[in-house]
Amino acid sequence: MSFRLVVLVSGSGTNLQALLDASASDAYGARVVAVGADRDGVEGLARAERAGVPTFVERLRDHPGRDEWDESLAARIAEHKPDLVVSAGFMKILGPGVLASAPVVNTHPALLPAFPGAHAVRDALAYGVRVTGCTVHLVDAGVDTGPVIAQEAVAVRDGDDEETLHERIKQVERGLLVDVVGRMAREGWTVTGRTVRLGSRGPVPVKPETEGRTTT
Repeated sequence: MSFRLVVLVSGSGTNLQALLDASASDAYGARVVAVGADRDGVEGLARAERAGVPTFVERLRDHPGRDEWDESLAARIAEHKPDLVVSAGFMKILGPGVLASAPVVNTHPALLPAFPGAHAVRDALAYGVRVTGCTVHLVDAGVDTGPVIAQEAVAVRDGDDEETLHERIKQVERGLLVDVVGRMAREGWTVTGRTVRLGSRGPVPVKPETEGRTTT
């Protein structure tokens, strides 16, 4: 398993745990080599430590500004020589330093391009859609604008509120993320325009030019 993952978290780390569980099998083709966070004491770091995975923390407040924080985070990521960075509930803007260090994958609780941003589930309910879902995409310089890798639909049920709907989306999201990352590791991928194809001979990352954002 030479394909190396660095996972970024800000909270409980349920997507991280799904990746840790999957990568325990040699057949998965990838392993988590480090977990980074933007704050101390989060459960995501504890999950990594229980699995024996190295961790690091880069707090924005410890740097003069976002540019310096981004460069420092990029350097910490680069120490682990990742083939892919996975934003798994990482609630900070990623700047050009991080995005240039390795391809970055993010999950989003809506069927992009519908309902980008930090309140996707709330926005979908407010709009009255009957079907929403989750998206796994490459991160570029925009707000949830990177090329879509995979999507899965989730029906909106009568009586759903933000909490119940988001919980069902999260369950689907974990499985989709594990499947996509595993396929990227085992099969590679190519990006042509906005089309991502899994199953190529090797990865062709998207390299953004300006600051980007990840959301969950």
